[in-house]
Amino acid sequence: MEISVVSSSLYQQPLLLASRVSAAAGHDSKHWNSLIKQHTRLKNDSAILATYTQMESIGILPDHTTLPLVLKACARLGAVEKGKLLHAQIVNTDLIDDVRVGTALVDFYCKCGFPDDASLVFAEMNEIDVVAWNAMISGCVRCCEYEEAMLLFTRMQNQGFRCNSVTVVALLLACGELLDLGTGKEVHGYCLRNGLSDFNHHVATALIGFYLKFDVTSATRVFALMPSKNTVSWNAMITAYFEVEDYLKALQLFVKMVMAGFESDAVTMLIVLQACTEYGSLHLGRQIHQLIIKSGISKDMYIINALINMYGNNGMLRSSCDLFESASTKDVALWNSMLSVYLKEGSVVETLALFNKMQLTGFTGDVRTIVSGLRLCVELPTGLRDGKCLQASAIKNGIQRNMHIGNALLSMYADFNCIDDALKVFQELTDAGDVVSWHTLISALTRNGLKGQAWEIFGKMLESEVSPNTHTIISILASCKDEMSLSLGKSIHGYAIKHRAEVDPLLNTALTEMYMNCNDEATATNLFERFQDNDIVSWNSMIGCYIKTDQAQKALFLFDSMMSKVDPNSVTIINLLSGCTKLANLPLGQRLHAYALRRQFSFEYDLSLANAFITMYARCGDMHSAEKIFESLPRKNVVSWNAMIAGYGMHGRGPNALLAFSKMLQDGCKPNSITFVSTLSACSHSGLIEQGLQLYDSMVQEYYITPEVVHYACVVDLLCRGGSLTEAKKFIDTMPISPDASVWRALLSGCRVYTDTKLAKTISTKLLELEPTNAGNYILLSNIYAAAGLWSEVNKLRSLLEEKGLTKPPGKSWIAVRSKLHYFTAGDKSHPQSDKIYLKLNSLLASVKEIGYVPDLRWVLHDEDEERKVRRISSHSEKLAIAFGLISIGNGSPIQINKNLRVCGDCHEFGKYVSKLVGREIVLRDGSRFHHFTNGICSCKDYW
Repeated sequence: MEISVVSSSLYQQPLLLASRVSAAAGHDSKHWNSLIKQHTRLKNDSAILATYTQMESIGILPDHTTLPLVLKACARLGAVEKGKLLHAQIVNTDLIDDVRVGTALVDFYCKCGFPDDASLVFAEMNEIDVVAWNAMISGCVRCCEYEEAMLLFTRMQNQGFRCNSVTVVALLLACGELLDLGTGKEVHGYCLRNGLSDFNHHVATALIGFYLKFDVTSATRVFALMPSKNTVSWNAMITAYFEVEDYLKALQLFVKMVMAGFESDAVTMLIVLQACTEYGSLHLGRQIHQLIIKSGISKDMYIINALINMYGNNGMLRSSCDLFESASTKDVALWNSMLSVYLKEGSVVETLALFNKMQLTGFTGDVRTIVSGLRLCVELPTGLRDGKCLQASAIKNGIQRNMHIGNALLSMYADFNCIDDALKVFQELTDAGDVVSWHTLISALTRNGLKGQAWEIFGKMLESEVSPNTHTIISILASCKDEMSLSLGKSIHGYAIKHRAEVDPLLNTALTEMYMNCNDEATATNLFERFQDNDIVSWNSMIGCYIKTDQAQKALFLFDSMMSKVDPNSVTIINLLSGCTKLANLPLGQRLHAYALRRQFSFEYDLSLANAFITMYARCGDMHSAEKIFESLPRKNVVSWNAMIAGYGMHGRGPNALLAFSKMLQDGCKPNSITFVSTLSACSHSGLIEQGLQLYDSMVQEYYITPEVVHYACVVDLLCRGGSLTEAKKFIDTMPISPDASVWRALLSGCRVYTDTKLAKTISTKLLELEPTNAGNYILLSNIYAAAGLWSEVNKLRSLLEEKGLTKPPGKSWIAVRSKLHYFTAGDKSHPQSDKIYLKLNSLLASVKEIGYVPDLRWVLHDEDEERKVRRISSHSEKLAIAFGLISIGNGSPIQINKNLRVCGDCHEFGKYVSKLVGREIVLRDGSRFHHFTNGICSCKDYW
């Protein structure tokens, strides 16, 4: 019993103490609650929770006015456990029955992401008012429980509660996310009937946001009818125009906002700076920058970031750099923006330097940094190595499986033609990969000619959960490039129709190209003509296909049709110029030049177009016009210089080609592999043997360019030009790579000039092994034997050609008169003016014989009597074209003839004599070069 009494007294003492403390500290409860209210006014959430912790330690609970304040602080600080503990402490107290406390608990649980707990509290509340309903409905919307929010709203109405502005804002958000236009409009109607949207900015802004989910027009009407606007509503509307990519209207609305006297905040400035970036409005962007400085937010990191992008996208690299350097602190986003600006400017060296500086500063970078770096690698000579280092960095940071990084790696390896590496990356991405990953790999395989693998991957894609999009279909269609692929192309077309793929201009163009490439012109034309939305790309593609298939006339007809529907661009002109170049149709090229000038196409800003015109004029025989365009360019790239050097070479102006090469170096332009091919060819065409060989040595030793087969062929041609056939053969034997047909053909051509039948026979064996179906090789060898009078060998070659079913392409010559092309073949009498042509030709033959011309019957490759040989050689296509040119082109203008094959030696002599006889320049472009006949002399110096 004593023990029991003692035990009882021990338990009673703390109870008595607690009651004394509680009684003594009754005024302290008000004091603590007053402290919480004071901290709330100061917005010091940490102090609120610290005060509550002290209260908890002495057994004092907040009252019904301060408890909601503590719960709000818990929500803002993410103190979930603290809030739950407070809930547990008041469950068995009178506080739990207070509607304000219940509402605060609902709000707390929703803001912390526990809508189910909030629902339980809401269901157990004895008293529910509008504020409680709003807390529950808004909480569901915040937790993306939109349908639950709508059901709660229905219950609220059924219980006789009227909506207020808070309810309406939450409902509009839910309707917008559910794309429930009908219910949203009903809510709007309720607002209008009850005057909720007239002067409540939150409701008006919510209405704007709701209608923006459907169309901008309705949102604009709501905004226009608002009797009172504030910065938030202006921002909402400006953002709306920005998001639908109507940047001009976004900027115009901002100007109206400023003119109406509303103050802009950081949100306004961010969105209008982005609009200036996208629209390209540097002038307004600068004015906004001034407003930012005046408003005192110029140090804001987000603002600095937006300004860097705005200036960078508008070509003001220096301003972007100054802003970046002036930033007192820099985060990863700021570094990334500056890297992007440098990349867009094409400043590879600066981008690399900044990237290294970023790493030295201690920033490892994020996904965007690595993606930017991988894009940069393609431009660097050590890009592949650098890309692999970035891949290693991504692995180290645990972000290698990020989809954006994976796709950037795929793209980089594809650009470097590292297909095995690309496949490894793709395999690692299989689970996380998206349609871009599949598309990138298929595109890379197609681009590298790996059609089988591309189709295999496409097949796997069809079996996966990722469906091909339009771009994927376009990529796989690009693998269908010949008649053998037509059935595959048709199956893809069928797949697109079956799966209702959106046939936009890009897909229709890809299908059209596929059918043209697979020699199904009828289907291609039908697709093109029936499609209603052909854009500039579609027209250019169709024109390009006709040019590629040597149907220049159809391309020109299409161009005429195009001008009444779509404005041609520089790509259109470049495509057509390619056709002019192939056909050497100078008058048409001149017409296109005049058209480009009338339409104010700028050669200064479009170097590709300028280079295309330089090439056209050079290959159509008008080097003077090519030089004029070249000299007018304020800046020139390597393609410009290459075009001029190649032009000089084709026209036998080797010294000019070497001078251009020298000026190119002085201009700071680095020569590439193509530059040396053009310059070496120029030396060969002009007989500049030593200069050419020195140039080849400098290419290897000074410019560290590894020779390709085409360079070796040029050297062989140079040595043959100098008569060093044996040395040329030794050079081929010491080549570090296997010589291809072009190298052996260069040596065989040298044998033709010097009539070396013994070496020719040796070479021909190797050449015919490499190209057994190229009839031109047999013809070249046959010409050598015929010139040496070895008719038995000629007959053997002819029999061999017949056995193999090979035929020599018919020789044809043509001349352009007033943009129309006139074609001739040997002995041709089909031309409407045939009688006049032969009359003129016979007159010319008689006249040139009087001044020394003797028909060279060695070029008649038939074993027949002399009279027949003379008759045959006198009506070669080149001679017919020259005769027609002289009767059709007056005023002493040069006569320009074109031939698809190498000009025969007799026609070459005939051209020289006629130029002397009539006192006019005759320009003949054959399969390898230009021959300028002037006063009895040819620019090739009788070597071609």
